[in-house]
Amino acid sequence: MSKKIVLIDGHSILNRAFYGLPLLTNKEGLHTNAVYGFLNILFRILDEENPDYLTVAFDLHAPTFRHKMFDDYKGTRKPMPEELREQVPVIKELLGAMNIQVVTLEGYEADDVLGTIAAKCENEGISVCIVSGDRDLLQLATANTKIRIPKTKRGGTEIEDYLESDVKEKYQVTPQEFIDVKALMGDSSDNIPGVAGIGEKTATKLIVQYHSLDGIYENIDEMKAGKIKNSLVENKETAYMSLDLARICVDAPVDFSIDAALINNFYTEEAYEYFVKLEFRNMLKKFSDNSDNNKKREIKNSFNIIEDLADAEKIFTEALNTDNIGFDPIYDKKLLGISICIDDEKVYFIKTGGFITPDYLTGKCIELIDNCKSVSVMDLKYCLNIFDCLAKEENENKIFDIGLMGYIVNPLDNSYTYEKIADNFLGLQLKSRTDILLKASLSEVFEEDVQKIVEIACSAAYTAKFSKNVLLEKLVEMQSDKLYYEIERPLAITLYYMEKEGIIADRASLEEYSVQLGERIDVLQKEIYLKADEEFNINSPKQLGEILFEKLKLPNGKKTKTGYSTSAEVLEQLKDKHDIIPLILEYRTLSKLKSTYADGLVTFIDKEDGRIRSTFQQKVTATGRISSTDPNLQNIPVRMELGRLIRKVFVPREGCKFIDADYSQIELRVLAHLSEDEKLIEAFNRGDDIHKITASQVFHIPFDEVTSLQRRNAKAVNFGIIYGISAFGLSKDLGISRKEATEYIEKYFETYPKIKSYIDSLVTEGKEHGYVTTMYGRRRPIPELKSGNYTTRSFGERVAMNSPIQGTAADIIKIAMTKVDKRLRKEGLKSRLLLQVHDELLIEAYENEVEKAMIILKEEMINAAELNVELEVDMHVGSNWYEAK
Repeated sequence: MSKKIVLIDGHSILNRAFYGLPLLTNKEGLHTNAVYGFLNILFRILDEENPDYLTVAFDLHAPTFRHKMFDDYKGTRKPMPEELREQVPVIKELLGAMNIQVVTLEGYEADDVLGTIAAKCENEGISVCIVSGDRDLLQLATANTKIRIPKTKRGGTEIEDYLESDVKEKYQVTPQEFIDVKALMGDSSDNIPGVAGIGEKTATKLIVQYHSLDGIYENIDEMKAGKIKNSLVENKETAYMSLDLARICVDAPVDFSIDAALINNFYTEEAYEYFVKLEFRNMLKKFSDNSDNNKKREIKNSFNIIEDLADAEKIFTEALNTDNIGFDPIYDKKLLGISICIDDEKVYFIKTGGFITPDYLTGKCIELIDNCKSVSVMDLKYCLNIFDCLAKEENENKIFDIGLMGYIVNPLDNSYTYEKIADNFLGLQLKSRTDILLKASLSEVFEEDVQKIVEIACSAAYTAKFSKNVLLEKLVEMQSDKLYYEIERPLAITLYYMEKEGIIADRASLEEYSVQLGERIDVLQKEIYLKADEEFNINSPKQLGEILFEKLKLPNGKKTKTGYSTSAEVLEQLKDKHDIIPLILEYRTLSKLKSTYADGLVTFIDKEDGRIRSTFQQKVTATGRISSTDPNLQNIPVRMELGRLIRKVFVPREGCKFIDADYSQIELRVLAHLSEDEKLIEAFNRGDDIHKITASQVFHIPFDEVTSLQRRNAKAVNFGIIYGISAFGLSKDLGISRKEATEYIEKYFETYPKIKSYIDSLVTEGKEHGYVTTMYGRRRPIPELKSGNYTTRSFGERVAMNSPIQGTAADIIKIAMTKVDKRLRKEGLKSRLLLQVHDELLIEAYENEVEKAMIILKEEMINAAELNVELEVDMHVGSNWYEAK
């Protein structure tokens, strides 16, 4: 037989792929793991079989002739998980886009469709390969019809192959006899009853001897008396019904065309767009063999290196007259070159060397930025370090930060580099900077293979230019364009100035603090040994677990393959069970404080000016909060006094003071505004102690009689509501029963009914739209809300409840930062904004400017947003950060 067809059991392979791979989602929150796994199996089969024809059969969500025969057919099957269900139409659409024939038939199953097509093809002299995870299809095996069954083994996929002879060898029966075996033994997955008391072994033995049900019942009188014979006699009707249920129909009225099954071009433009949308990046290389796609997506041919001064002059002149240029500098201790994208055929890397000196290039770039119509860059904050003219107020509205725009459109992505943006928004596969450089530096590659630098710079400039309008349209569609123009882009400039300033860390004080921590850690270690009555490695979870749960017999020990869990969560639950636990918790906190901060910060101190310059990350958190790295100054432990003391090592320059301003309960104030709850708004505007007034109202006691414990509990509920806390979580936090915690939450919502309505509306909004939104148009996608897993879905609901509140608070502090920074500069002060830590801002103010700087700081923070409640700021001045805080 010269021709071959591959037939795929669609639902079976999709189901197998779904359970064989972890859940995956694209940026829109669509689950994709089943489709991804299906395609992997499809491509593997095609590579191995090299067929002429291909068809995929799917079941329909409707009763079949078997349901009419037996009402409970497949009645025990669990419903399809929602994460899998949503992928069924996706795979069908994708197969259609790939020119792959999909066949279904009402009243019949995919098995019947496959069986019928296989019989037709074999009769026409075409060899058949059927791919399914369902062993029922082994009954279709012949000398020319092969059944291929994928299986997961040792973390990979192996495929078992069965022709007629293979079935006989493995199961002792022929493919036709295989049906009779199933009729006798039944099938719990399909709810085929079979004959009571007969399992696979007995069924196989009977069919090997008698070859069929007919053979068994023709010889039933000769069979030895016993349970098996009695059951066969009593269940004869059920046995034959089971036979009919198990037999695949090979003459169903299937509308099948062998011409439509002919393999043509899978890699169509439409299919490419599907692969891009589903984010199957590693599969996109399969499209490279398609010349049309290759021609459209090969942009490297447009990359040009410029080493001649006259050519560089022409390019700068042309760029000045271009509506929007893509721009990317290459800098490694000095300017190595810049890339300019004018159009899709004019992408240039102007290299330093000869008459094109770094000073010449810098001057021309400043002139270009100041005078051109629009400049798109991948990372504005990075570019500001090279060309600070980008920060000029007159230039601000014509500079576009593509990475920031990509972040606002999809805050769940893990990076916003040129290759990611090109992939997500232009459908382009570009080599990343990391893949090109490997472990070498820019300078090394510049000297050894400048074409690699050309590829990096030109890819970035091209992406910046051509993704600008795509992203702008997205932002307008999402109603997030103001968020970009008014908050995020101006903030990039503010963060650049803050990073440039840095903050002084006194080396001697840091060393003294390290000694202080070390002394306390030594004391704690001895006390822990004393409580344990032996010495052990406190930093070893295995040894610690054995001490706590085996020696000290503490409750709730959870043993894993590597030993007992000693996570912070586990230890917090044991805090009141033994005196050793608080000591261990403190030991861990101080050990981290010593290694990360007391010892770790020294490496970040600039040797010339003694300042630490943290990097502020603007495109990391999904809620919009700013984070910091190298070093992280936002996670300094402040719960214990010894942790707070590290702030003493941060000091202002000579002749200056620190001014620290902290929003008071900003997230609760945002909650009051967004929920429009009159009671909470009124309490804030009266200036009440919000936790005390909440305790008074929730517990129905006079304000003056509220105890400190009741206030603490009310505070936990107040802040817990913001974070979507459950009764279980609150009970753990307060050390009360779940019933009491439930009553607290219910009373809270009775007191503030509009908060309950508002929070419920957020969950509804999240489920309807797939995202929630802050007051300023920041979207937070929540794919978890679609999950069939209760824990994942519950997490999604908490995210829906707290993201608009946290995100709005984050947006307000960002607005305040930019306003403070701009006003300090505009009014000619030398004082500067240095740090932002959550809801807190720190200014280094010259002593003769302290009063003025305090006024600016307070006014701009209070007026950063118009809410139904007044924003309140706590402000202090000090000679170090500890005093100012």
